[in-house]
Amino acid sequence: MKILVIGSGGREHALIWKLAASPRRPVLYCAPGNAGTADLATNVPISAGDLDELLAFALREQIDLTVVGPDDTLAAGCVDRFEAAGLRIFGPCQQAARLESSKIFAKDFMLRHGIPTARAGSFDHPADAIRFLDTVAFPVVIKADGLALGKGVVICASRDEAVGAIRSMMEAKIFGAAGSRILIEEYLEGVECSIHALIDGEHALLFPVARDHKRVGENDIGPNTGGMGTVSPPPEATPGLIDRVRHEVIDPFLRGIAADAIPFRGMLFPGLMLTADGLRVLEFNCRFGDPETQPIMCRLRSDLPALCEAALDGRLDQVRMDWDPRAALGVVMAAGGYPDGVRKGDPIEGLERAARLPGKVFHAGTAIGAAGKVLTSGGRVLCAVGLGDTVGAAQREAYALVAAIRWRDVQFRSDIGHRAIARERA
Repeated sequence: MKILVIGSGGREHALIWKLAASPRRPVLYCAPGNAGTADLATNVPISAGDLDELLAFALREQIDLTVVGPDDTLAAGCVDRFEAAGLRIFGPCQQAARLESSKIFAKDFMLRHGIPTARAGSFDHPADAIRFLDTVAFPVVIKADGLALGKGVVICASRDEAVGAIRSMMEAKIFGAAGSRILIEEYLEGVECSIHALIDGEHALLFPVARDHKRVGENDIGPNTGGMGTVSPPPEATPGLIDRVRHEVIDPFLRGIAADAIPFRGMLFPGLMLTADGLRVLEFNCRFGDPETQPIMCRLRSDLPALCEAALDGRLDQVRMDWDPRAALGVVMAAGGYPDGVRKGDPIEGLERAARLPGKVFHAGTAIGAAGKVLTSGGRVLCAVGLGDTVGAAQREAYALVAAIRWRDVQFRSDIGHRAIARERA
């Protein structure tokens, strides 16, 4: 079996790692991949956005299954192109991927199908958005409509901050075309978490709950990022919560895509807020999360290729998943300056030392230099994952890996999982 994974981040390294563990012993390719995927797969020097070359490669190599990592590749219609050529590919089609690529489209879908979400207004012109601010209570959340690498969300405590965010998105175009339209949402208080749901169009299998740490700084301060770490499961992940997610989010989602004739096959990854007034959906993602995938793949015991194939074949009602009951915790190690401008090309020290320790280090923004040295090549560079009978034990294992690795100006949060650990100690 030949499998191609599209993407170059920590999510893709984790997927390659789990695919490589399949008893079917697949031949693996990753386009374009990173220094970590190169240990398990053949890296193919094709950008995740070059759909023509990706399709040509898959046809030439007779790839049996393609797994798409990045959201923008899905939004560009990669699945549609591959399926039209008769290739099997895991991920939603372009129409379905709009549930992530347009927050306004997703909001309208949720409201239409009774999925609980924050109240919001959508805007095409900055003047209309600014006038709307006179009708809301602060703080508010302002979101770019399109894809913005997980950074297109700004929490504004005052009208002046909100006006600045609107002008930055819609006039200064700090997120490019993604900010041409915006949502202004009510600010929700509560506990944030997320859950992956494998969807075959009619049925769903729910993965364990995870909690990402979005803010760059300790104690959840500073700008939003793509994610600085994840714990799975957080203490709120009770059987009752899973049942609520299924009945309040996933079941109406399945009814909604049927009513709207949206052919969704792949991974649904809703971001959730547990408020005093109940469960709310913050957003829909239509692919594996990053960095959530890294700890979740460390807990998955089932065969990943078989799960992907069951989703494509409409057989998820015949499948059960097996999970490691231990907690998993991932700590993102980022380049200095992230999430703003970062320097690339710094040599990473200690990877061999970390490889001898318990846990797993997944590569994200890494590349292999001319002398075979692993170098930094992006904002989020590595994700160190530990496992343990408690979140505290998983945290200790993850930070032991972090302590073994260094490069110039490395940054990471030292408090990933702090809320869960405080609950364990209470």
